[in-house]
Amino acid sequence: MANQCEYCAYFTYDDEDEEYFCEVNLDEDELYRFLSGSREACPYYRNGDEYAVVRHQL
Repeated sequence: MANQCEYCAYFTYDDEDEEYFCEVNLDEDELYRFLSGSREACPYYRNGDEYAVVRHQL
């Protein structure tokens, strides 16, 4: 999942802390499911590549 996070639109850099973090807003139930789940891939992943749709159309 770490490799997938690098390309996620929710994975952003914080200049103050000088580190990357995930910006997905989760309520308590969603956070529990996310942290305790045994999924292979993140269910909140969103491709951060703005040109993916354009390449797909070509």
